[in-house]
Amino acid sequence: MTQTQSTKTATPTAIYSLTIAPACVLRGQNAASQAGDAIARFGKRPLIVGGSNSLATVAPYLQPILEQQQLQFAQAAYGKDCSEISLQNLRAAATAHQADFIIGVGGGKALDAAKLLAHQCKIPIVTIPTSAATCAAWTALSNIYSEEGAFQYDVSLAKCPDLLILDYGLIQTAPQRTLIAGIGDAIAKWYEASVSSGHSQQTLIISAVQQARILRDILFQKSAIALKEPGSETWKEVIDATVLLAGVIGGIGGAGCRTVAAHAVHNGLTHLLASHGTLHGEKVAYGILVQLRLEEMLQNNQLAATARQQLLKFYGEIGLTQTLDNLGLGDVTLAQLQRATEIACNPNSDIHRLPFKVVPEQLIAAMVSTTAPVGELRVKN
Repeated sequence: MTQTQSTKTATPTAIYSLTIAPACVLRGQNAASQAGDAIARFGKRPLIVGGSNSLATVAPYLQPILEQQQLQFAQAAYGKDCSEISLQNLRAAATAHQADFIIGVGGGKALDAAKLLAHQCKIPIVTIPTSAATCAAWTALSNIYSEEGAFQYDVSLAKCPDLLILDYGLIQTAPQRTLIAGIGDAIAKWYEASVSSGHSQQTLIISAVQQARILRDILFQKSAIALKEPGSETWKEVIDATVLLAGVIGGIGGAGCRTVAAHAVHNGLTHLLASHGTLHGEKVAYGILVQLRLEEMLQNNQLAATARQQLLKFYGEIGLTQTLDNLGLGDVTLAQLQRATEIACNPNSDIHRLPFKVVPEQLIAAMVSTTAPVGELRVKN
């Protein structure tokens, strides 16, 4: 039985910092073109950080309002990845421009780089996501990768963004694949939070876990319709779920409502070059199936088995990844898979938030059997 700390025994002088939400969120059709006054509050010399494609995509939306506000802006591409080297180059660009705030545009890695840059420079940050692939526009967290794209570590930031601009028109320009990946990343909130924090007695964590369940239900009910009707009200509700509500859950739950095996599997897979053609949420979605398979195999958890079958049906409806082959890893060698699972099972891995021990051999067995019939290949712990 998991023990929880009573509020009666908690240290009276303990102070907990909550980074729940951006200071302001502007959302709507053409929100970016109407955000000039809100952006100009932060300074006169913004540095716009993003990938080369995102910078080009956002320019027609952003440049006119910055010029209208008479802001002296410059642009900087974050490079190959959100890496220590890219952050070093971005800090040099911010210094050269004498930037007094950062505008991050793009997907998860671009926004993570922009947020961490602003954090290091101690200046405000505005985030403008160009897809709904992650909740990075919301969170006070940045993930750091190697120059080769392998996950290294994450950095907790002092605050969530000062301003988040969610422009549905801009989001709609992204490939539909990015939204499907965002659905996969967001729905993991329930499957991971319910395992890591489902027995918590803390008010905010209980709230975060229940919101994760609501998020799952929204995505189950609305995702297929949203993908068939881009730009519709249902589509906007799913965008809100993947970008905003997913961020709310992480903000309220904080360190007590952590990722588990699904993200650990993602982190291990990033060390395989062949996986780099797939998106973050696609790897995470596959990782949820692996986590449920582990619960099924090692604990004979029939609820996990049922949940896996439910997810497989849902994934099939919307086109999410179910197997290593779907991730472009059908020809991966056993040695490569062992390397990925060793990383996923390292001592500091989130996989150890599961209520049972997992070793690489067991993880491999789960990874190659995500679509197995219920009850097949049970492994004794």
